Amino acid sequence: MADPWPQPTLAPRDPNSILVLQTGEIEILGRMPWSSNGTYLTSVAGTEAMGDHVLPAIYKPASGEKPLWDFPAGLWRREVAAYETARWLGWWIVPPTVEVEGPLGIGSLQYFIPARFDEHYFTFGTDPQLRNQLERICLFDLITNNTDRKGGHILIDQEDHCWGIDHGLSFHEEFKLRTVLWDFAGDELSPEDVEAIEHLTAASIPEGLTELLTPAEIQALMQRASWVLENPVFPSDPTGRRYPWPMV
Repeated sequence: MADPWPQPTLAPRDPNSILVLQTGEIEILGRMPWSSNGTYLTSVAGTEAMGDHVLPAIYKPASGEKPLWDFPAGLWRREVAAYETARWLGWWIVPPTVEVEGPLGIGSLQYFIPARFDEHYFTFGTDPQLRNQLERICLFDLITNNTDRKGGHILIDQEDHCWGIDHGLSFHEEFKLRTVLWDFAGDELSPEDVEAIEHLTAASIPEGLTELLTPAEIQALMQRASWVLENPVFPSDPTGRRYPWPMV
């Protein structure tokens, strides 16, 4: 059976992927099942000048969000902010994600990774060849205060590259970390990852990020990054309760 999404004609790391997402024509193909908010699989067609490229993408419009008591409206902004933060760190761990005015209004549009969808963290998490990638996602979640890192929110593609998705419940100024990634507790951070976080704390905050998060959220982000540098080991969960539900 053919895949229900178009095959991308550009790789996620290709700079033109962002341009197609930003300027392409969005066609909704269907709603994604089991999503609590409106989440849509789309096909994004680039202009002729860009080579008629086509990308599958996930569209999360603001109009499809259900109100939450512990997060302000506009979860789609956090999806874009996660990508911007990952790029700020120099890490390819979040698929290209942009702000768009789509068929259902303003929202986020993220490159849809054609992953091995029968796999998730609990099936490949012990693979030693993936450890460095998974440690980086773990560290990213700590800095961005991800409250919903389920095992199914880590994808692995055909090239064994791991991607983190679903970051709408991130960046809260109050510490709310909930994740399945506790397997590295007590291990030291790699020198490369420490260097990336040092760059984040020393560099100017990207203008795009200041338009997506509040000043208090950005301040909390920087405080968490500084804390990591002061304590360069992966933390443990002394409560035993910092897990999302369901875990996959």
